[in-house]
Amino acid sequence: MSTSTGSLPRLRADFPASAAAADRPDAGTAPPTRRDPLRLAAQLSPLLGLGVSIALVWWGLETGVLQSLENLQVFIDSLGAWGPVAFLIASAASVVFPIVPAGLLVIAGPVLFGPIEGTIYNYVAVCAGSLLNFAIARHVGLGLIERLFRPRTVEKFLGWTRSGHFTRAFAFAIALPIAPDDLLCYIAGTTRMRWRTYVAIILLCKPWALIAYGLGVSALVLRFLPW
Repeated sequence: MSTSTGSLPRLRADFPASAAAADRPDAGTAPPTRRDPLRLAAQLSPLLGLGVSIALVWWGLETGVLQSLENLQVFIDSLGAWGPVAFLIASAASVVFPIVPAGLLVIAGPVLFGPIEGTIYNYVAVCAGSLLNFAIARHVGLGLIERLFRPRTVEKFLGWTRSGHFTRAFAFAIALPIAPDDLLCYIAGTTRMRWRTYVAIILLCKPWALIAYGLGVSALVLRFLPW
């Protein structure tokens, strides 16, 4: 009798705590996960770039700057040195963080500044952005890359780094105008590739992609636009 009566108060004392835990709406559920702000910014940045591009086109049509190629080039010339400087900064920044797709600016270079000068500006800007990508990845590591790009896409190209021919494959991809250069440059920074090897690949292989894509597509744009 003494044993049963002694255990009864403990059962009564424990019951309210267990009942309260069961009545909580979040009982047995994991705490909500917070969204990564950097990944969210990377996902929304193309929409922001699209909005900025639409706003610039609307402004150009309203002001007459985009009414003809001559008007556009006169406007660029009126900016003086600020025109090329702004283009170089925007192009290099788009390689590091693609708010505006870098491919659009590569096409715009020859249209805005002419085929030779525009290609030179593209080369300087894209190479500068590519070198910065490598430096960022070398100091920050893979964690940042997985936050900026889709993990499945990152894992796909990480498979290249496990091959003994990664350097050759990387150089070939940089020379092509269709490869995801920004991501590949980031991933190269996480490998043991030497700086001098990377710089040589960028400086020697990048012109072929810029010439094929920038000059080729811009020539088609100028041909079919009603200017």
